[in-house]
Amino acid sequence: MCAADHLAAQAGAGALTRGGNAVDAAIATNAVMAVVAPHLCGLGGDLFALVHHDGDFAPVALNAAGRAGSGVDAGALRADGHCEMPFRHDARTVTVPGCVDGWASLHERFATLPLEDLLQPAIALAEGGFPASPLLIAALSQLDEEARPRFAELIEQAVRPGARVRRSGVGRTLRAIARSGRDGFYRGEFGDGLRSFGVHTDDDLARVQADWVGALGIDTWGRRTWTMPPSSQGYAILAAAWMAERVDLPADPDSPQWAHLLIEAAAAAAHDRPSVLHAGADGAALIAEERLARRLAEIRRDAATRRAVSSLDGDTTYLCVVDRDGTGVSLIQSNASGFGSWLVEPATGINLHNRGLGFSLEVGHPAEARAGTRPPHTLCPALVTRSDGSLHAVLGTMGGDAQPQIVLQVLTRLLAHDQSPAIAVGSGRWGLFGPTGGFDTWTAPGGPVVAVEGHAPAGWEGELARLGHRSHRTPPWDGGFGHAHAIVVEDGGMLAGAADPRARVGAAVGVW
Repeated sequence: MCAADHLAAQAGAGALTRGGNAVDAAIATNAVMAVVAPHLCGLGGDLFALVHHDGDFAPVALNAAGRAGSGVDAGALRADGHCEMPFRHDARTVTVPGCVDGWASLHERFATLPLEDLLQPAIALAEGGFPASPLLIAALSQLDEEARPRFAELIEQAVRPGARVRRSGVGRTLRAIARSGRDGFYRGEFGDGLRSFGVHTDDDLARVQADWVGALGIDTWGRRTWTMPPSSQGYAILAAAWMAERVDLPADPDSPQWAHLLIEAAAAAAHDRPSVLHAGADGAALIAEERLARRLAEIRRDAATRRAVSSLDGDTTYLCVVDRDGTGVSLIQSNASGFGSWLVEPATGINLHNRGLGFSLEVGHPAEARAGTRPPHTLCPALVTRSDGSLHAVLGTMGGDAQPQIVLQVLTRLLAHDQSPAIAVGSGRWGLFGPTGGFDTWTAPGGPVVAVEGHAPAGWEGELARLGHRSHRTPPWDGGFGHAHAIVVEDGGMLAGAADPRARVGAAVGVW
């Protein structure tokens, strides 16, 4: 199993050792991530998952994205002077967190071990303490003066890498979930505190935020790649991969032309995402061959196309696991942007995501903010099956709007170039982002800038500039290029996996 923190990966491996399956391991891993990585994910965020059973052709998909509270009204936000959803410090951007409902739905349908057992490692770390990671400390330093008092519990403890950090409120909440399931969260101490912001009602919290939905799939490089349907932006992975297979990629992925063509495929797939993605969008129509063929025809080998595309920013955690019976789980869980809304439920200290930033405030837009609806979502786990329906790979990444771009690069290396997970995950990447490095590239008038990771091939930056891309090089192993993980089921059944070194403390763990 692979995760962005070694303690979380160990918790998942422990569940497998005790006889649990891949879903048990995924829940245990995610619970620990919710404790040790509040800058990436947590109980105050959302969750998506794909689960594939050996012998089933298609995976099942779980959308545990929360809905806007009853106090959300686009007209009122516009009257307050907002042209876009507030990014920080406003509870109207906090949709009902779906993570715990996601755990409950996964556990009810697939798990074999008691929920209390699966949450115990996370409870022990929350109450007994865990070592602060370098990325946690760096993220805390980015908080503004208004947010810092809310995060005092973390700031006062995470003073250096390795310093012990305890989160007693998170521990209490996990114990309540272990004891009472979703009611221990949504009707307990956390729910009381969330309602105190005046946006969410009892009815909002009583509504289950997790739904089983049909996975979205497309054939690529002799395999079938699957992801989440809308409200997820996963369709952009499938659309870009379909085009990438047809643009005659160079055999050498170090070629600048390889980077250029994938950039063009990603842009052609996703540049109009703000106008087409909403909770009711037709995923099959977004990847229909007729639509993609028109986009493919726009791609030029000799020049960049000026389009607005998605940005790199966003804080999320991705994990994946394959068990001894061949069940695979591709799971992603998120705050949206780092520490989310920079609001904290006061009793438990659980920080709240800002996933509502995906809503539009344009009058009549299909994703216009309104109570009880889900916003467009960046989370997009991926899973690959062979032609006979057997599992080939699970993969995904954090990275905000740029998740499809990152997954596209890893997927292409795995399928088109038959590279190992370690090479596919560790190789230098390109990425597209806007002028502030946030969620603004869709509307940036100058279009995107191509960032080239420091350890990417030396020839990429110059050739991309010659083709018309505005580009610059970043430091190597830049966490802004995502924390991607992948596990491949090789011919004969052996497993090969890799955790992203950009996460600094991630791990790929095997159990015998």
